[in-house]
Amino acid sequence: MSNSNVETVTSSTDRIKLGLAVLVIVAGIVAYSMLEGQPTALRVGIFVGSLVLAAIIAWFSEPGRRTLSFGRDSYNEVKRVVWPTRKETTQMTGIVFAFVVVMGILLWVVDKALEWVIYGLLLGWK
Repeated sequence: MSNSNVETVTSSTDRIKLGLAVLVIVAGIVAYSMLEGQPTALRVGIFVGSLVLAAIIAWFSEPGRRTLSFGRDSYNEVKRVVWPTRKETTQMTGIVFAFVVVMGILLWVVDKALEWVIYGLLLGWK
């Protein structure tokens, strides 16, 4: 069996698994809607159970394993991030607000200048 044929079989199998996972989620949504008279905890439990079951089904596919690996790598990367201190965050927020105010004033001045040029000088309206 050639390598491309194996990839096709795996790909088809993965599509079936992912399709089944989507169907399980849809079934959970339908069950949530159909059980309208039942307690909310039961309805939510069935829906969350469908999400968990769909996640388990998807995990057994290659895209699911890649997604899990990506999540694990992302979590490890986040642990390495150096977060700003409270003082740095406050200072940067102040700078952003000041910039927004200055840009707002600048755009207002430009707008009024264009209004004066267009309506006052070109059209002769006062």
